[in-house]
Amino acid sequence: MSYAAHQLGHAGETAATDYFLAHGFTVDYQNYRYQRAEVDLIVRCGTELLIFVEVKTRSSSQFGYPETFVTERKRQLFRLAADQYQEEVNWQGDIRFDILALTPTNNGFQIEHFEDAFY
Repeated sequence: MSYAAHQLGHAGETAATDYFLAHGFTVDYQNYRYQRAEVDLIVRCGTELLIFVEVKTRSSSQFGYPETFVTERKRQLFRLAADQYQEEVNWQGDIRFDILALTPTNNGFQIEHFEDAFY
């Protein structure tokens, strides 16, 4: 990954964190890793819902929208990490898998939030 792409991804993850905080969510974890799997954000909505978020930032939609780059393999790894995290924290409530798609604009990022994006 080029340095510019790395910077864009980092800026996107920062914007995603800010987005969730501004919408009243609690951020439990950033960049959670388990084996080869990574979850960009783990956020909570109240005390009953834990949300695992894949943040996808693309410089443009020229080659496709950000959310379309979440492959089936990525989803499998994502679920694996989510299972591990739930076990670690003994989570008994509901969970959800979301995608936050970001594309840069002149004023920051265009953000699209896809709730229940996959299972």
